[in-house]
Amino acid sequence: MFSKKLPPLQSFLVQVSRRASHLARQQYDVIVVGGGHAGTEAAAAAARVGAETLLVTQKIHTIGALSCNPSLGGVGKGQLVKEVDALDGLCGRAGDWAGIHFSILNRRKGPAVWGPRAQLDRQLYREFIQSELLSTPRLTVLEGSVEELLVTEPDPEEPGHHRVTGICLANGSQPISASSVVLTTGTFLSGSLFMGQTSSPGGRIGDAPSSAGLSQTLRERLGLRIGRLRTGTPPRIVKDSVDLSLAELFPSDSTPTPFSFLNTHTRCKPEDQLPCHLTHTTPGVERVVMESLHLNCHIQEDAKGPRYCPSIESRVLRFPGRQHQVWLEPEGLTSDLLYPQGLSMTMPPDVQLRLIREIPAMHRAEIHTPGYGVQYDFVCPTQLSPALQVKNTQGLFLAGQINGTTGYEEAAAQGLWAGVNAARWALSLPAVMLSRTESYIGVLIDDLVSRGVTEPYRMFTSRAEFRTSLRPDNADLRLTLKGFEEVGCVSSLRHQEAVRVRDSLQDALEALQTLTVSTPTWRKKLPNIHISEAKNTIVTGMNMLQYNDVSFEMLASAYPECLSPYMEFSQRLKIEGNYNSWLRYTSALLLNFATTVNSLSLKHFSCCSAVYRPHCDLQKKEIERIQKEEKMSLPQDIDYFSLPVSLSQEVREILDRVRPSTVSLHIQCICYFPKSFFLAAEEPIYQSTLGKMN
Repeated sequence: MFSKKLPPLQSFLVQVSRRASHLARQQYDVIVVGGGHAGTEAAAAAARVGAETLLVTQKIHTIGALSCNPSLGGVGKGQLVKEVDALDGLCGRAGDWAGIHFSILNRRKGPAVWGPRAQLDRQLYREFIQSELLSTPRLTVLEGSVEELLVTEPDPEEPGHHRVTGICLANGSQPISASSVVLTTGTFLSGSLFMGQTSSPGGRIGDAPSSAGLSQTLRERLGLRIGRLRTGTPPRIVKDSVDLSLAELFPSDSTPTPFSFLNTHTRCKPEDQLPCHLTHTTPGVERVVMESLHLNCHIQEDAKGPRYCPSIESRVLRFPGRQHQVWLEPEGLTSDLLYPQGLSMTMPPDVQLRLIREIPAMHRAEIHTPGYGVQYDFVCPTQLSPALQVKNTQGLFLAGQINGTTGYEEAAAQGLWAGVNAARWALSLPAVMLSRTESYIGVLIDDLVSRGVTEPYRMFTSRAEFRTSLRPDNADLRLTLKGFEEVGCVSSLRHQEAVRVRDSLQDALEALQTLTVSTPTWRKKLPNIHISEAKNTIVTGMNMLQYNDVSFEMLASAYPECLSPYMEFSQRLKIEGNYNSWLRYTSALLLNFATTVNSLSLKHFSCCSAVYRPHCDLQKKEIERIQKEEKMSLPQDIDYFSLPVSLSQEVREILDRVRPSTVSLHIQCICYFPKSFFLAAEEPIYQSTLGKMN
């Protein structure tokens, strides 16, 4: 992959502009509005599924722009990137191309909660995304602003009160028709920028907000509940004005780990990667914040900001007297700017300069671009189905910050899945869902549509009940085959690679399991490993791999004839070995938990390796029952208040408000359904109300 040469950025703009000014058609299968992380993944996914797709964005040269932090991945977020890549998305490969500092966060903990992360070169990332979109078949890019949606009467054979049939552009040109539309407006939906006591329309500095007509259509014409959220970004610092010797150096990993399962290495060599630096706030920073609160209208607004990436003003107000981390991160291989992560702020520019100079490493720092805040509209996501389609509007899909999330990775994951289902809707194919038992994308979507948001939503590993199985290293085994066989968004090339990896891992695990040697022989083969003298039994290679100090490379060196063919999977095999021993201890707990929340699926276990199978077999009968319950579809017009089953008034109110499509895990956890609810569908008297089991 890394041998290919990207076309120059100007060449890309000329080619796309030519295509944009002469649209070959006024009818598309899918129209995607917005060119951020959600929009680019949605457009590419829809085209891969087979839909003729149009991507509409305000400025072509900002497609794929990293509006805030030039980084990708992290704890929970890295899992999303790996899953998007497993489904043939763009951001993982773009991260491998543009990464300039790769690291695995949380490495001191178990592999399930490792967080693959990379600092990115802004220009390289943007160029890669633009190049990929330009070379995607069935995808056209148009520069323009969407004024409103075309809304007509619904198809009576489908659920919903409205139907979207296309878009109108702000320039007054002829409307463009489509079977489905994906809105990925980010922070641009009625966006406002804040700096000090001034505000102006916009979703990003230098760009205009989306048309007010679009918000009006969503709110008034479609009757959607709209909320208001806020976020912010820190000032960009001139690198040469910072004394990095006063900050703690953090180099990248000596062996970078790629995001994409198609890549064995990253484009930037380890010796060429740039370090990050860590410093901290001082009491002077807190003093400047408190003295300038009256000059900061953004922090005084009622709109909710991100809890897990707060502004420095919010941190000081919430945790007075504390010291806060500030990461100084490079913005590119040749960039002369630093990104001070942890210093998002919206005070006046002169006060921002005073504040950053209270930090020793930046006592002479100069600001290139001041920080600012953004407020924007979002659609309450409980109004969406698990396919990310608006429940009351046929053909309308939403993805990204418009659904109340924050972060590139969350946006990309939603964009891909919304694009897939928008294409399938346009091609008259059934919608596809991802369970929270099989992916972080499923966790993300289920959280949004089942629980909604009261603040910008961020992914963490703690949100996934089955994170020990939803690891970054096995996303390809969990999702790529499904993406090819059931969803239709994965190329044959990637599918072939996933099949090869699956079969090779299976062979390697069987080789480890059949390698049976006495403990005295193991002591001779691995003299530096402590093996108890009291043990004089036959031990398999898999058992040995469970020792913390034993690596697969050591075993392959001892028995090259049967293990050396699998060296490329050494880390993945080590992880599987560790989890084999862990599962011996926790299988009973998992079984009890599964029985309680009714949430495991057989398809989840089909991704597991041979070492998981004994534990999976114990749960097979329970899973079959649970699968049957998960397939219970709930009609959208059901009257929960008169439903003749034992449910509390509180539960009925939750169900009436959320109106879930199925009995998902979160709905079960929130509502604690009685057994009578699940049995009701089998009774003729209730079948017309609850619907039949699939």
